[in-house]
Amino acid sequence: MKTEACGGSADSSVGPSIFMSSAFAGAEPVPRESRTPHSSRDLLVYLTLVALTWGAWQISRLQLFEAGDDVGYWLGVAGGVMMVLLFSYPLRKRFRFAQSWGKAKWWFLVHMLLGVGGPILILVHSTFEVRSMNAAAAFYSMIIVALSGVVGRFIYSRINRGLQGEQVDFLALQQRAGLHQREAHSRLRFAPSVERRLMAFGRHEVSLRPGLWMSLRRAFWLPVKQWWTYLACVRELRGPLQDLAAQGAWSQKNQAKRQHLARKLVRRYLNSVVRVAQFTAYERLFSLWHVAHLPFVYLLVISALFHVFAVHAY
Repeated sequence: MKTEACGGSADSSVGPSIFMSSAFAGAEPVPRESRTPHSSRDLLVYLTLVALTWGAWQISRLQLFEAGDDVGYWLGVAGGVMMVLLFSYPLRKRFRFAQSWGKAKWWFLVHMLLGVGGPILILVHSTFEVRSMNAAAAFYSMIIVALSGVVGRFIYSRINRGLQGEQVDFLALQQRAGLHQREAHSRLRFAPSVERRLMAFGRHEVSLRPGLWMSLRRAFWLPVKQWWTYLACVRELRGPLQDLAAQGAWSQKNQAKRQHLARKLVRRYLNSVVRVAQFTAYERLFSLWHVAHLPFVYLLVISALFHVFAVHAY
């Protein structure tokens, strides 16, 4: 006989699982978590951006061209065209007749690639030097918009699933957390202090009223609190598990396995609570980011047009 325990299985060789109960036996299976956590994807994206920027810097140090010669000029044109094409994605979303032009995920993917490629080409074009006021205004406006885009991508990925732009269902998140709560309640009765700590964490964080300060707290401080709570639960699990191991004469391997399952259960419950709590926070932050991002975009467009005019006029 096999029984599910924290996403894994415990076979008959280790006896009935202490984490199972009739209360959870009839519950729906808990959906699998994403195999690639946000932090890993984010790290890969940011390392790629750093590598591309470093590569642009190294090219500029070779002094193969200047911003005003043919190579530098056409690099600037290519980067500028890519920056202009960035507007195709928001325009497609705004005009209904254009919304049937291909899948949104491909438009968004192209939007991100243009948002990286355009600024990188402009950096190479400028050789990381500005020689006039209009060039400085266009250059630093582009830097601000590019950095703002990175921040927007970070927030966007928290409220949308993948490149499809498919918004995560808030109700589904709440239901998942509810399943995890019932699972934790039924399987952690042997450690009442851990159970109480987890339930208190969930009640407090999800019930707090959203606001700007609370949104920032949930986005940046809540993961730290989650980690502290997890470590506290791990410490409090040791004693009860050791007592049960002594009573049941568990082997060392069996005890290690059950300890791993208990930790996984705690971690999964905390992740569900944090995901639900952060959902509305990131939605609010994304709307605020959008309001702050637009003025910089307008500034970039104006300064870039003035720079192009100045280059061709003088």
